[in-house]
Amino acid sequence: MVSDQASSTRQPVVVGFDDSAGAATAVDWAADEAAARGCPLLIVHAFQWTPPVLTAGWTGMDWGGEEQGRKLANNRLLTLAEQCRAVRPELEVHTSLPDGRPEQTLPMIAEEQRSPLLVLGSSGLSALPRALLGSTAGETVRTSRVPVVVVRGHTGETAGQGPVVVGADGSPASDRAVDFAFDFAGRHRLSVRVVHAWSDNPLDLMEPAHTGERQDNPAEADEPARRQVAARQRDCPDVPVHWERVDDRPAHALLTYAEDATLVVVGSNGRGPVSRVFLGSVSHAVLYHAPCPVAVLRAN
Repeated sequence: MVSDQASSTRQPVVVGFDDSAGAATAVDWAADEAAARGCPLLIVHAFQWTPPVLTAGWTGMDWGGEEQGRKLANNRLLTLAEQCRAVRPELEVHTSLPDGRPEQTLPMIAEEQRSPLLVLGSSGLSALPRALLGSTAGETVRTSRVPVVVVRGHTGETAGQGPVVVGADGSPASDRAVDFAFDFAGRHRLSVRVVHAWSDNPLDLMEPAHTGERQDNPAEADEPARRQVAARQRDCPDVPVHWERVDDRPAHALLTYAEDATLVVVGSNGRGPVSRVFLGSVSHAVLYHAPCPVAVLRAN
């Protein structure tokens, strides 16, 4: 591992970098968030060396080899760190170049560092919903115990003024999501828009639900989520809260309110009759379709 990481006792925001445009945007977002939190930033590139496949007549070419590839990757990290410091002189920035697959290495480092947040770019996320999340971002979100933000959609100068949208359903994963949403909103002086969607038809994620009689009492179903939100309101009285109870599928409702959001926060393994294999239906849909950064928190 090549690293300029100092022995700081403060837990860093960890961000993955793979030299893609999406990863560069994620580093910029993570640097702003680390500065807002007053903690260091750790930029991590999980290094994987793949020897080039050579055809006849090219065997004598000097490809540089693994050592050269590692040197180039480390230089890119150091340059990126300097760029972050130039814009944010108060920010403490470190880099790390471990060996390994990013979807395994990044969550491990974030957990070892006791990081409050792991940030990823949206490179490789398909526009089409899939049963499995095969991308690095999707796989990392699925396995990470640390809260993960996937930076996508609008993140420029005009972004960051909308509310923090969070799905609430009374589940343990929702409890973590609500806590995260209020903490983020309070730090950035934003409002929280709580979305509690009620539908009997969760399988078709992207279509509006059919209205009609519910098997359960909606008022009773609201109560656990309202208790979650009320507890955080007592702790964060300065954060404006807007409650949205909608007759719709959770994923579709969250995506509707995400249009003007700064961040959408969802818990993985929340409400719904479908077993939570892999990431979870609502988290999956929001991660792939939201027009803004998405935070996903797994239940403890």
